[in-house]
Amino acid sequence: MAGFVQRMVGAARLDVRTYEEVEADRGATGQALGVVLLSAVAAGIGGLGTEGAEGPLMAAVGALAGWFLWAGLVYLVGVKLLPEPQTQADFGQLLRTIGFSASPGILRLFGFIPILGALVGAVASVWMLIAMVIAVRQALDYRSTARAIAVCVLGFVVYAGVVLVVGLLVGRAPWSF
Repeated sequence: MAGFVQRMVGAARLDVRTYEEVEADRGATGQALGVVLLSAVAAGIGGLGTEGAEGPLMAAVGALAGWFLWAGLVYLVGVKLLPEPQTQADFGQLLRTIGFSASPGILRLFGFIPILGALVGAVASVWMLIAMVIAVRQALDYRSTARAIAVCVLGFVVYAGVVLVVGLLVGRAPWSF
């Protein structure tokens, strides 16, 4: 069994075996939480120039809430609405794989660097999206990457709607969470 850093590197390298390993390891949920928090704090630190001093804390809180919401939505869409015949997954498996898909987000730490920070942030975001599709495909035991993409797109539409409604209810712009 690989250690925490090796798993983060494997997840960032888009290594299917790493996602299968964390999916199966019930003890890796705490590690997945650590990845989500590290990635969020890195984004918060990288955005200190634009987000202010509370950026890392708000990023961490938002990332935790988003992680749970996202895993729940992927579970509902992927297991209940669009399963393949071999789909066998529980909420914990999705939490772990999706958590580790945030590994490339550590690069967002460099967001404070003029011009380069925006580029690194964009690359990290696309990289995390690709990692998320792989995480979903592996956790849901899909043979089809297209189905994993469909689950992510449908889940994102619902997720964006929830974030918008919550933002309107609490009086904050949804993009500031």
